[in-house]
Amino acid sequence: MLKDFKAFILRGNVVDLAIGVAIGAAFAGVISAFTTGMITPLLAIPGNSASFAENSFTISGSEFLYGAVIDALIQFLIVAAVLFFFVVVPVNKLMQKRKTEPDVESTTKECAQCLSSIPVGASRCAFCTSEV
Repeated sequence: MLKDFKAFILRGNVVDLAIGVAIGAAFAGVISAFTTGMITPLLAIPGNSASFAENSFTISGSEFLYGAVIDALIQFLIVAAVLFFFVVVPVNKLMQKRKTEPDVESTTKECAQCLSSIPVGASRCAFCTSEV
């Protein structure tokens, strides 16, 4: 039983996932500090508070921290943009360059009368029997 657990833990996927989660947590901390320390004060210049996190309103004794939600939304957008532009776009370009499979040609065409798909070599549509 312990041998199976050791084999599971030492598989590449589990180790890679653990490293990815650790790096992601550190990255989230950096983005959080960047947002609260740099972006939010820039956006708050026209207002009177230095941070969105301080903004709230109270209804019947319950305090609603809408500023914290705005900070979290800004952090999410920054993380999503960084991941998209620095991970997704380069990986897609790399995958296009490494593409080894030829483009597949279509084996069907559309009938001009009924718009159904018929084989390329057909001379008559199987659905509406018009000549193609």
